[in-house]
Amino acid sequence: MALSTGQKLLRFDRKLGARLVAGTDEAGRGSLAGPLVVAGVLLDYGCLRDHKVRPLALLNDSKQCAPERREELFRAVVGCAEQVVVRVIPHGQIDRNGLHRSNLAAMREILRLLSPPAEVCLVDGFRLGPTAPEHRAVVDGDEKSAAIAAASIVAKVTRDRLMHRMDALFPHYGFASHVGYITPAHSAIVRQRGPSRIHRRSFQALCYLRPQSDDWEARVDPAPPSGLLDVPAA
Repeated sequence: MALSTGQKLLRFDRKLGARLVAGTDEAGRGSLAGPLVVAGVLLDYGCLRDHKVRPLALLNDSKQCAPERREELFRAVVGCAEQVVVRVIPHGQIDRNGLHRSNLAAMREILRLLSPPAEVCLVDGFRLGPTAPEHRAVVDGDEKSAAIAAASIVAKVTRDRLMHRMDALFPHYGFASHVGYITPAHSAIVRQRGPSRIHRRSFQALCYLRPQSDDWEARVDPAPPSGLLDVPAA
């Protein structure tokens, strides 16, 4: 019988020979607006057996899942994980510190916060630098490791929920449909109205080019209430 996607991902982690395996991943790297969300998931393979692991049978890279399936997997991950930690990096911090630097700092912090400490820490794609806890970079990790795929689900669902809230505050931009990523409709409304307060102004986007006869600054939407981008750890 062919293995399910989740079984393949879990098998990869189990072959590491460790009981406590952590994975971290992010959502929103390529988005033009909104926060970057970074998640870490700690799995205890001493406990994840039989009925306790069944909810993860369909676990997969978040990019391979429909929104409804991601929501189901989010609940499964939260129910099966030993610990889940989430960090939300607002657009302003991204503009000040840079996207990649902000991402690495959040991943390092998350791996330090996991308790009990993971025996193996896995990161999707790249190293976190010498100050990070010991870890392994796994190329295409969200397609190979259950811990990383679980983190990708948590990060993506958390971010999508936040962007749906932003849609209510900035209804002209269509955040509920594209969640801040560049689409023809998103680019068109930015050209028409100018960027909102949650757009990443440090990004070099063609739609940011200011029209000659347009008074963008007078029509930029107001900032959301303070603290609205902060969410508690799952």
